[in-house]
Amino acid sequence: MRDRFSFFSPSSYGAGWPASKRIAIGASAVAVLLAIAVVVALLTGGGNDHRTPEAAAPAPTGSSSPSEAAPKPSSESGSVPHPPQIAEPIAYAAAVAKMLWSYDTRTTNRDQQLAGMRAWMTTETAYADWASVSGQVPDPVLWSRMADQDQHATAHVSEGHYPSAFKQALSDAPSAITKAYIYVVTVNGKQQIVWKRGGGGAEERAVTLAVQCRPNHDCTLAAIAPSVTQ
Repeated sequence: MRDRFSFFSPSSYGAGWPASKRIAIGASAVAVLLAIAVVVALLTGGGNDHRTPEAAAPAPTGSSSPSEAAPKPSSESGSVPHPPQIAEPIAYAAAVAKMLWSYDTRTTNRDQQLAGMRAWMTTETAYADWASVSGQVPDPVLWSRMADQDQHATAHVSEGHYPSAFKQALSDAPSAITKAYIYVVTVNGKQQIVWKRGGGGAEERAVTLAVQCRPNHDCTLAAIAPSVTQ
């Protein structure tokens, strides 16, 4: 039986978005952003958990700390692609998912991985939940062990859509989104993982993301939900 590691799993950073971000994105929105509040309440309430991807490395003994400081975006981001200039929520969320499910420990160290991912985030601190993103990256010891195995992954996105609860919230209060402009998008696809000596595996993937797409601006990532909402 092959070992597994958790590179993209809600358990790697806790059961839900941090309280400070729930307040910023949810509780503070009750009066003004009803749709956002409803969506965040839904996402933090549970759903279909992600499956952990297969890999050559043993299961982690720990994970990234939710309080890990956010690195500054850097040109030294290894194999992590730069964020695309996309102004449509579903298309941007699809690009985010592909970025999250792809990595290459042969060319990218952990700090570069984090810096590359940070570049995709919104700069509006009230809505940026960096802990939910950085928590997807294995701890330094596990990343080193993955690198020893030349572990790398590619991803294919099959589709993205607005969850039904988000669409219902917008239908109930169509103007509520016009302060934060945060959209909730679920993306489905497949991840292919490869390591030394011909090892590898592929699994279906799904993730629910909060992306910010203000009018006349490119989209950015706000948060990764702790569970998948269809």
